Amino acid sequence: MSESMSNRAELDQPTHTPTSPPDGDERSHTPGSSASTPRIGDSRPAPRAETETGPVKTNGQSGDPNRPRRRRRGGRGRGGASSSPTSQRQVQTERPPSNATGPVQKPANSQKAQRPPAPVRAETGSQGANDDLFVPATADSTAEDSTALRKPASSRSGAKRRRGRERNGRPLGRYLMCVHVQPEVTQIAVLEGRSLIEHHVARASDGENQIDGNIYFGRVKNVLPGMEAAFVDIGTQKNAVLYWGDVATHGEETEEGVENVKRIEHLLRPGQTLICQVTKNPIGLKGARLTEEVSIPGRFVVLVPNSDVSGISKRLDDQERRRLRRLLDEIRPAGHGIIVRTAAEGVSDDDLRRDVEALLERWYEIEAQARRSSAPVLLYSEPLLALRAIREELNEDYRGVIIDDFALFELVQGYVNEIDPALADRVEYYDLSTEALPIFERHHVHEQLHKALDRKVWLASGGSLIIERTEALTVIDVNTGKNVGSSNLEETVFRNNLEAAEEIARQLRLRDIGGIIVIDFIDMEIKVNRQEVLSTLRAALSRDKTPTQCFDISDLGLVEMTRKRVGVGLVESLSDTCPMCEGRGLVFSGDLV
Repeated sequence: MSESMSNRAELDQPTHTPTSPPDGDERSHTPGSSASTPRIGDSRPAPRAETETGPVKTNGQSGDPNRPRRRRRGGRGRGGASSSPTSQRQVQTERPPSNATGPVQKPANSQKAQRPPAPVRAETGSQGANDDLFVPATADSTAEDSTALRKPASSRSGAKRRRGRERNGRPLGRYLMCVHVQPEVTQIAVLEGRSLIEHHVARASDGENQIDGNIYFGRVKNVLPGMEAAFVDIGTQKNAVLYWGDVATHGEETEEGVENVKRIEHLLRPGQTLICQVTKNPIGLKGARLTEEVSIPGRFVVLVPNSDVSGISKRLDDQERRRLRRLLDEIRPAGHGIIVRTAAEGVSDDDLRRDVEALLERWYEIEAQARRSSAPVLLYSEPLLALRAIREELNEDYRGVIIDDFALFELVQGYVNEIDPALADRVEYYDLSTEALPIFERHHVHEQLHKALDRKVWLASGGSLIIERTEALTVIDVNTGKNVGSSNLEETVFRNNLEAAEEIARQLRLRDIGGIIVIDFIDMEIKVNRQEVLSTLRAALSRDKTPTQCFDISDLGLVEMTRKRVGVGLVESLSDTCPMCEGRGLVFSGDLV
């Protein structure tokens, strides 16, 4: 092919549209060319490709025209313009030599003549769970820019708040929040990619059960020294409990510097009034749990009245923590404590001050209401579930908040406009009159909810989890199931346990399981494998905001852990106790019992 370089130059001309070669021949072929194109299986050596400027060098080999290029039988050869489709595309986009024969016509827009760059995607196994790592590459993007864009949001730092990444005018993010409103029930689903990771239910009748975070002006009913606790009437059906460790002042400093610990009967007496806050909802036969150390959460900070507490979220990086540490002394009001939240990353000084001032004004209103009211009375109530979820969760990692009720949509959008205007456009209204499917069916929430209510959870490899809940604890059994592996038993068990560790963390968060949890992993002989499974479990649990504590694997292959119990759980929130068996799952025979 003596005219190969000229043919390559002609490929850049917009007026030349050669026919596509067959699959077995990727070379450009001119019908009038004297050189024949070698086919697969030919025993003849490939013809030498030369131009007027001399022989072509390929793959760093010598350009000696007398040196024949050898071609393997049955293969496509090595190097050259026709070695692979990728190399062919590279040759087609090359600029021809300046001394090539014939004028070279350039397209009207030379920048668009090349093939547009492909999107930059981090190499991960699951696409849905890593949607925030997918960003489009532009024509002038550099390798450094692509590397910076692929970093997750948690690793980026800087004092300047950013709007968040977008693609084709739509925001990018790992998470999506769907809010489904019914006449008496509001459901909120949080998806990571396409996987459901959280589900919350709020009913109109939950005024006495979902009271976590509310502030009351209560009255002490009785004090139990043997339990180191006091029962406080806050206006609910069951009296709440206040333990000795949650009393605001339970010790004094003596002259020698030794703390003089006071007993609870010396701190509280029946009939005494106090301002207290609910830290745990009533569950079953247990009443709500209280504390005198009141905290009022805002968007960026948490105000702790009448305290010297100060702190910064551990989820922030060191550089941002140092910046916020310098601001603490400036924005902290006298006599009160401040805790900086994760949402304060990159927030300006003025935004932090306005948040602190708003919380301080709210505390003054609570104190004024307590002085003119008689106990028990509610002083401060947490906002609606949707607003509370927005305040706690919404950040640039969320690609959207979709609401199918227009009244709630306007309320949420106005709230986001006040706290973080840069994210207001991520709140969308899901119009049921124009959409073909309900919001939960469109995003596959219903089918994942049904799977989360089952006691058996299937893993992608064929293994399974059995989740059994009791009053005292929750037991999770890991089985290989249909997973038979491919190499050996230890490797099969190890891979199955790794997959189970990730799924267990997701199921605990989705089902909102709290208390003592015992996990029975399949026995592993190699110590390194046991440590790797435990590290995977702890890493997956760290993404859950609910506090957890995980211990080492015992000799029996059991992992003991705890997760703070805040709500009643997913199964209990979506079900009623059977009136026949009272939740035992058994109906005794009337003839025998």
